[in-house]
Amino acid sequence: MKVNCPTCKTSVEWNQASPFRPFCSKKCQLIDLGEWADEQKAIPCGPSKDAEMSQLPDIEEIEAMLSEQSDDFFKQ
Repeated sequence: MKVNCPTCKTSVEWNQASPFRPFCSKKCQLIDLGEWADEQKAIPCGPSKDAEMSQLPDIEEIEAMLSEQSDDFFKQ
């Protein structure tokens, strides 16, 4: 089977004789690694770092909510 190198698009034979598969060479493999390290490539997972942070309640609000709970709420 033949695949295209993700970096330079050269055709690469996908077998044991191609040690850098799917890349055609160590150079193309390192270029790709550098792109991941520089965060030019990323796997999306949740909100981006540019997304607005959600507001957490203040400690006073948390204390007020807890004070409204019955005594049984705090027992196991």
